[in-house]
Amino acid sequence: MYHQHPVEVLEPDAVADLPETNTLLVQVTSRALFEQAHIPGAVLIEPGELVCGIPPASGKLPSAAQISATLSRIGYQPQQRIIAFDDEGGGWAGRLCWTLDVIGHYDWAYLDGGLHAWHAAGLPLAQGFSTPAPAEPCEISIDTDPIAEISDVMAAIDDADSVIWDVRSAEEYAGLRSGSARRGHIPGAVNLDWELLKDANRQLRLIDNLEEVAESLGLLRAEQVITHCQTHHRSGLSYLVGRLLGLNIKAFHGSWAEWGNDPNTPITNPSEAGNP
Repeated sequence: MYHQHPVEVLEPDAVADLPETNTLLVQVTSRALFEQAHIPGAVLIEPGELVCGIPPASGKLPSAAQISATLSRIGYQPQQRIIAFDDEGGGWAGRLCWTLDVIGHYDWAYLDGGLHAWHAAGLPLAQGFSTPAPAEPCEISIDTDPIAEISDVMAAIDDADSVIWDVRSAEEYAGLRSGSARRGHIPGAVNLDWELLKDANRQLRLIDNLEEVAESLGLLRAEQVITHCQTHHRSGLSYLVGRLLGLNIKAFHGSWAEWGNDPNTPITNPSEAGNP
């Protein structure tokens, strides 16, 4: 099972010391930022390549053919160790790590603090863009275990051993604003904004602190955790944190974009008068 594979969070110096052979550094940012600054030898995956882009739930997993084409473009080889990083503290890098779990590639690690931590450590940055030699198109299969669909979330609502972890802002959770037609949250979901998982330097909060937070939310006692945000971008980070803590965590890839635009899903909206 994917969640039984331990996850490593690496500091910049440790990444700099990795052998180039069989190591693939993947920067998940815009192309414009990559051209301005990237780790030497890194390849680019743009955030839009990790999502299907089809409304209303535009953040869902792309087709297997799309994923395969992206991996081929960056020169991916199944035997490589992939080091994921971004410029925002782990949302998009975590989304890539989830995608890797979905295709059964468990040999990945996260560069804590990403591009900013690399620069702060005084390590070199490169400019420009060079196209890596494409790999042969890879045959991938989709493992649905790391993926939660609406039916899985519905089942989790009444399951005492499951926790639904909403990492949108407190305002979104409370129904004060929403990126979807409906406001509020999934009944019984616990809320912790993804921003609280990282510090001002875009690095993960100390592991002990993350464990303390997870314990307070009931995540460490749960047999299953399902995490989501609006489009499964912010919940890329909570998925990564869940994997780091050894949780049996899945990502609801439709997220609130799907749930909040479906007229038939149950919703708790504290902002509406008379709603408990």
